[in-house]
Amino acid sequence: MPTELLRDVLMRIEEAESSWPPRKDVVACAGVCRSWREIMKEIVKIPEVSGLITFPISLKQPGPRDFPLQCFIKRNRTNQTYHLYLGLTQALTDNGKFLLAARKCRRTTCTDYLISLNADDMSKGSGTYIGKLRSNFLGTKFTVYDAQPPHTGAMFTKSRSTRLVSSKQVSPRAPAGNYQVAHISYELNVLGARGPRRMQCVMDSIPASAIEPGGTAPTQAEFLINSLDSFSSMPFFRSKSSRMESMSGALAGHKEEKLVLKNKAPRWHEQLQCWCLNFRGRVTVASVKNFQLVASEENGTTGQEHDKVILQFGKVGKDLFTMDFCYPISAFQAFAICLSSFDTKIACE
Repeated sequence: MPTELLRDVLMRIEEAESSWPPRKDVVACAGVCRSWREIMKEIVKIPEVSGLITFPISLKQPGPRDFPLQCFIKRNRTNQTYHLYLGLTQALTDNGKFLLAARKCRRTTCTDYLISLNADDMSKGSGTYIGKLRSNFLGTKFTVYDAQPPHTGAMFTKSRSTRLVSSKQVSPRAPAGNYQVAHISYELNVLGARGPRRMQCVMDSIPASAIEPGGTAPTQAEFLINSLDSFSSMPFFRSKSSRMESMSGALAGHKEEKLVLKNKAPRWHEQLQCWCLNFRGRVTVASVKNFQLVASEENGTTGQEHDKVILQFGKVGKDLFTMDFCYPISAFQAFAICLSSFDTKIACE
């Protein structure tokens, strides 16, 4: 088939299948052969532009600028796992499209949440491991680590666990790295469980200028080491695009001011006698875990930029929570931040 005709056919498929589950046809086309894959990588736009999550690398890229991507998290108390799904409908009861999974690992001085693309294998030695969340002993401070550098000049953090994993690597092509992408802190709640939590997120990998008009956030265009031997073992295939969109000039090293997010202060409702936030119907159960994150005034944001909710998380059932996020954070970063809300906070409540 002539390349021009093939490109036209693939473009029509990509435009027609605009949502999951039919969008799996786009992924299937990318898995046919190398030439089809290269064409699809050029056609499929990043979530910031298209508002769609297609390939696994989309989970590391900033969300849409104009509207939030609506997701939900299912918690399994028995095996201490958390699964992130993309909502397929407005209903809170749909099955959704699986995106990420996390497993809680308690240690002597901290707690780790290992995050993976595969719900059946969440070990650090797995080729589908993409990062982790680590808490301090009190559960008040957290660090989000990416297994691969989130931007040019990212600082690699060595640790004992990293050396152990490297020596017992399941897949030699998938080394587990520790690149700090965010720091989360919870402040002491003087009102106890009756009052809302106060939290702050410093996004090490996102410059404060990203939320300004014309600003850009670092966008990973590829997984640097493709550890997948086949597409059949994954819900969708990894894009290995050579395009480095928005990487140039984004967060030159780590000298630029970092984006700081803070929880939006709730208001006391006299009639209901509780603290309230407007979740626009996406949260139905009152919980101390519920929050909305906006850009901090420390970044010089005012007016509409300061009021825009970048990430909101809330309870809708016993073990069901909604997670809505948008630019400039990614699904991976949003999921990690929400996982910090699940952890027990000895000093806060």
